[in-house]
Amino acid sequence: MNSAEIKLRKAEIEDREIIWEMIQQSIERRRQDGSTQWQNGYPNINTVESDIAKGFGYILTVDGEPAVYSALILNDEPAYSTIEGAWLSNGEFVVVHRVAIDEKFAGQGLVKKLFDHIEEFTKSHGIQSVKVDTNHDNMAMLKILESKGYSYCGEVVLAGGIRKAFEKIII
Repeated sequence: MNSAEIKLRKAEIEDREIIWEMIQQSIERRRQDGSTQWQNGYPNINTVESDIAKGFGYILTVDGEPAVYSALILNDEPAYSTIEGAWLSNGEFVVVHRVAIDEKFAGQGLVKKLFDHIEEFTKSHGIQSVKVDTNHDNMAMLKILESKGYSYCGEVVLAGGIRKAFEKIII
């Protein structure tokens, strides 16, 4: 992985099928891990198409090959306006949603690399922080957020469930 070229790029409509495949693999991994996250028909192919159309979809590539998908949304997550707890900041923020990895790249630290690229993206746009939420039983993501220095801020209600909310101040 060290000599590989890792880049973050905007998703294009041609990426739709590969993104959907990554999400389906992630849905299955969540199910196998005993997580309830993503087990109710969300996200789906329409979610992917909407992300791409709105310019929210991003792909982390390894030597040009799509490896990790994520939606990056600027300053807009209505569910985040009500938090049981408190955010670290009230400034501009990037929301990270729908992180999914192609199974052939799983276990290689690429989601941590994704967060490095998201933080660099955030900093380069002069945005104050990154906000993200996950299921209480998504142990893989909880470990990643802890390792990357994200602070637990409380709980938000999203997609019909209670999620743990995290934030990291970037600038």
